[in-house]
Amino acid sequence: MATLSGKTVLLTGALGTLGRAQASRLARAGAKVLMLDRAEPDAGEAVASKIAADGHGEVFYIKQDLNDLQSSEMRVAELSEAHGGIDILINNAALIINKPFEEFSLEEYEDQLRVNSSAAFALTRAVAPRMKEKRYGKIVNFCSLTLNGRWDGYVPYVASKGAIYGLTKSLARELGPYGVRVNCVSPGAVVSEAEERVFGDRLQQYNDWIIENQSIKARIQPADIAELVLFLVAPMSDMVSGQNIGIDGGW
Repeated sequence: MATLSGKTVLLTGALGTLGRAQASRLARAGAKVLMLDRAEPDAGEAVASKIAADGHGEVFYIKQDLNDLQSSEMRVAELSEAHGGIDILINNAALIINKPFEEFSLEEYEDQLRVNSSAAFALTRAVAPRMKEKRYGKIVNFCSLTLNGRWDGYVPYVASKGAIYGLTKSLARELGPYGVRVNCVSPGAVVSEAEERVFGDRLQQYNDWIIENQSIKARIQPADIAELVLFLVAPMSDMVSGQNIGIDGGW
């Protein structure tokens, strides 16, 4: 059984569907979980308290908007010092909008690159010094199935995920000598609040299309993603680094 006893995790995008599932799973494995999101403290603390109350250990909420890269880097560096170092960083936060590329403004394009990939660079800079001192660390970035090119209407999102893939490969090489493992996860279409928001009244059509294209004829659940993340941050995966692991139902 995987254990993260004594490890401190910083998880971004923690209040989303995938974030909540990961926070719960990692806390159950014994980690101290710092849930970072941009929601107001009352909402975030309610989620963190519920996870902790379910017997899942120490869980804390931190309000931070990743759009402000400088502030985010400074805040996470402070958290690293306050908690004796961040052992595990999970860059889960993402913005996603679906529409033809001509309809995206430059600001919308830059916003998605900033939150979906540049923030991962900034936060890695914040946690890397203590990881290097300890000669241990795990970083998990979120890439995407959409890099396969079969998805219309996501140009900024896909571009940001291409950037996170390159960042993962490069960081794995540079941080590996210090015992820091860097990997990314490429989920397929996961049942989530985000897909309900993006597709609205087209949700059933979208669901049918997903099932048709997957080899496994069932929808991916947030818990499936959380289990893969647990594997990547637990000791059992210590010899895995620089990888992009798909979890897409056999697309």
